[in-house]
Amino acid sequence: MDKQIINYEQTPWQKAEGYPEGTKLKVLREGKDGMGKTVLLKMAAGFDMNSHSHVTNEQHLILEGEYESEGRIYKAGTYQLIPKHTDHGPFKSVNGATILIIWDPI
Repeated sequence: MDKQIINYEQTPWQKAEGYPEGTKLKVLREGKDGMGKTVLLKMAAGFDMNSHSHVTNEQHLILEGEYESEGRIYKAGTYQLIPKHTDHGPFKSVNGATILIIWDPI
């Protein structure tokens, strides 16, 4: 793995393909050959996404706002580790949220 340094504030928001309308993301790390990915995800107000699973572990750190999942409210400052192949969601956010998401194969 190569060392990588970026300033995320200088990285433009992109439309988040495969997510509900209005969702944006900034890719911070795109690993080669399934070596993981790190993004900032900005959920728009009214965000609503069905439950799903991944082939990698998924980590969430909520930086601002909040979302609801599986009957619980997760607020800014909350960290979650979701093991691979674990169904999680659905996800809803009334006012929106910004989340650091890390997908890693280990």
